[in-house]
Amino acid sequence: MNDSFEQFQSPFSWRYGSAEMRRIWSEVYKRQLWRRLWVALAEAQIPAGFVTPAQVAELRAHVDEVDMTQAHAIEAEIHHDLMAEVRVFASQCPTAGGIIHLGATSMDIEDNADALRLRESLALIIEAMRKLLATLSAQVEIYADTPCMAYTHIQPAEITTVGYRLAQYTQDLLVDFGELQRVHADIRGKGFTGAVGTSASYRELMSGTHLILSHFQQRVMQSAGIEAFAVSTQTYPRKQDWRVLTALAGVASSLYKFALDLRILQSPPFGEMAEPFGAKQVGSSAMPFKRNPINAEKICSLGRLVVSQVQVAWENASHSILERTLDDSANRRTMLPEAFLAVDEMIAVATRIIKNLRVDEATIARNLAIYGRFSAVERVLMALGKAGANRQEMHEVLREHSLVAWSAISQGAANPLVDQLAEDERLLQYLPADTIRQLMDYSTYVGDAPLRAKQMAKQTLDALVE
Repeated sequence: MNDSFEQFQSPFSWRYGSAEMRRIWSEVYKRQLWRRLWVALAEAQIPAGFVTPAQVAELRAHVDEVDMTQAHAIEAEIHHDLMAEVRVFASQCPTAGGIIHLGATSMDIEDNADALRLRESLALIIEAMRKLLATLSAQVEIYADTPCMAYTHIQPAEITTVGYRLAQYTQDLLVDFGELQRVHADIRGKGFTGAVGTSASYRELMSGTHLILSHFQQRVMQSAGIEAFAVSTQTYPRKQDWRVLTALAGVASSLYKFALDLRILQSPPFGEMAEPFGAKQVGSSAMPFKRNPINAEKICSLGRLVVSQVQVAWENASHSILERTLDDSANRRTMLPEAFLAVDEMIAVATRIIKNLRVDEATIARNLAIYGRFSAVERVLMALGKAGANRQEMHEVLREHSLVAWSAISQGAANPLVDQLAEDERLLQYLPADTIRQLMDYSTYVGDAPLRAKQMAKQTLDALVE
């Protein structure tokens, strides 16, 4: 057992993720779930006469008394973690120890316990997503009408609003939220179906009794609190893990995009948004002036890890040869908890960033003053077309002027584009100079972005209360 920082410790055991998520994926909680499943199994066997109510009561009284030291000592000898736990549990229950695990195979216990942990973990993630989406929707509302430059190819393009940009992330995360809910609702356990899923051991156990096998199995799963797959092998279908990991990777993808965009917008050449920066926070050990986007970078870093685990889950599902192999066991011990803890951390960090998001409206206005006029050229092109001008010819004229103006601002000069267009005779044939100048007012050239941003915020908030 490693409880010291003098040996390797996974950062997920203390640095990333919430205490509640770590509890769900702890070794102690896993074994407590195993014990509860053994109690459920024993309880369902009472009517057959194999187990007495007193024995079940004794098992239930010791469910939470996991002894990791003793379990690891036994496992070191027999090399089987579940059987080591059986022996520890049995030693604590002198009258009931002999009936623990009767008729079961290891995966009847382990996979049902894992399914319960998947469901609990997804519930935590869904609740965290509710808070994130509510926080993001509030910021969408606040900044729905705040114009800013939009960028395509990481180059200035047209005008959007800060709220409309945030609404894009909201929309993606709302899709992820729905998928998490669907996967959570579909989580199933293996059931108690024995070594290859045929229930042969349980049928043998039930023979000569008045119990109906299907009723017995139903009773156990009801007691366990989870439905079973209609069919299973020695394990539940590993496609379930793949579905869970894919849903988590969807969240990671959406948060990765948000964080990457924020990192770009926080760089001084943009300077429009930034993550919160503490009064005593140190940006760099070498450069005291630095304000690095370390939280957004952490989101991206963890996101890469999460998506890599989807491939592992795919391999496990695809390589689950015939009724099962054990080559998924070792990686599932780290794949499942790390994916959940990483996404748990990503959501928590993103929620803090969004709640305290720094929007620099002065810098946004500066960038609009420099680049906004270029976006208004499209308005002029539309007006010229409506006035009867050849669209292709006018596009070339506007492109020529734009390149000249771009060269000027690159040299530090003021943007001369408005004057150039208002004085070009080729354009004045169709539009008066005053009209051209009016059209080049970019401040309101945001289409229906504010309205759609607000609609997305409302749609999101409505979805959170359904």
